[in-house]
Amino acid sequence: MPDTFKAIMVSRDEDKKQSVTIEDITVDDLMDGDVVVRVEATTVNYKDGLAITGKSPVVRRWPMIPGVDFCGTVLSSSHAKWKAGDKVILNGWGVGETHYGAYAQQARVNGDWLIALPDGMTPTDAMAIGTAGYTAMLSVLALENAGITPDTGPILVTGANGGVGSVSISLLAKLGYHVIASTGRTSEEAFLKSLGAAEILDRAELSEPGRPLGKERWAGAIDSVGSTTLANVLAQTQYYGAVAACGLAQGMDLPASVAPFILRGVSLHGIDSVMAPIALREKAWTRLSTELDAGKLASIATKIGFDDIIETAHGILEGKVRGRVVVDMAA
Repeated sequence: MPDTFKAIMVSRDEDKKQSVTIEDITVDDLMDGDVVVRVEATTVNYKDGLAITGKSPVVRRWPMIPGVDFCGTVLSSSHAKWKAGDKVILNGWGVGETHYGAYAQQARVNGDWLIALPDGMTPTDAMAIGTAGYTAMLSVLALENAGITPDTGPILVTGANGGVGSVSISLLAKLGYHVIASTGRTSEEAFLKSLGAAEILDRAELSEPGRPLGKERWAGAIDSVGSTTLANVLAQTQYYGAVAACGLAQGMDLPASVAPFILRGVSLHGIDSVMAPIALREKAWTRLSTELDAGKLASIATKIGFDDIIETAHGILEGKVRGRVVVDMAA
């Protein structure tokens, strides 16, 4: 009989009331796939918080093991690219939403969804970065592709204390950008400046409805907030600037006008980390392995054990979690 291991399972009853339990399962209980991975490290992202609390319809198949990314070692494989012993990373692809995810000590997935763990990076390092950091790198790449350089002007990062925001600040600062960090927790100014932020902006300046076009304040932005905040960010982006939109913490709506686009040539770049092609993923992770300051990454990350995942998922939605969370799946 296969060995059992722990998994977090979210379920719904006939009245669509969600429940969360910790169960003992075996590899035979996992969904189809051609690679079985021992999950060594994972993380708790904002999306994971939504899945566990049920505050947004992230989960689209029931029951579900949540957790949208992991790093671990291949145990068995019938996929041509992977063999037992390989160290791999998975981000997205519907894992934790429609396919059993990271919050189990083993995962069976499609080998086409995996990339190799970069040389010199540990599973803990990879999940200190996680989907949030990988999304931050995709956002930086989008700004670079739009022609935004350190000489173009300052870059605004909203949701600065969150996972995407904190990694974005660290990356941009190391690349030489002047970073403006927008946060509702201005008491965290010292932390944000330690990551490389040059200025701190109270998010209240951006969270209320503003003018269709405002004073030009930044050359580009990485926004994980959406809604009115994103509208104000666009309205204050300088001529031929660029904004990377990668989140919806404030909301999915965008109460903006076309003014920034047709009067200033501002470009809005959507960042999708879930279904991004493998070549782009590999480029992002290679850049992360060489350009993210290890010391700053350590200061961003908090380590927890498997049994702390559910409580942390609630905390991340309540704004109580700073930076990144790494889950040691053996703890």
